[in-house]
Amino acid sequence: MSYKLIDATEVRNGTTIMIEGEPCTVRSYDVSKTGKHGHAKVRLEAIGIFDGKKRVTVQPGHERFEVPLIEKKKGQVLSVSGKNASLMDLESFETIEVPIPEEVEGDIKEESQVEYWDIDGRKIIKRVI
Repeated sequence: MSYKLIDATEVRNGTTIMIEGEPCTVRSYDVSKTGKHGHAKVRLEAIGIFDGKKRVTVQPGHERFEVPLIEKKKGQVLSVSGKNASLMDLESFETIEVPIPEEVEGDIKEESQVEYWDIDGRKIIKRVI
């Protein structure tokens, strides 16, 4: 998978970065001033895209984070079974099985069109179109 590297001081709210091997969206950040003999520190709070876990980390300002490539695609729901939906990609017409997140669970119906994200081979439905 292709990643872009950014410094910790370049991270902003809404940026997607990899923390502990999971793609996470940054919710808040705080940059401390440099000390007489030290470096600036960056405190990040991020929410995992797939698992929804809150992750808090403190890193030196020169530390680099990986930014994953997010492919945003459209698909049509073929069937819904429990917490999973069977989607047909509207460009390649391939059929894939994707978990349904709680945010859009009530809106997913058969034959509705959705936007899903492909991050490092893992897929998740983000919204109903």
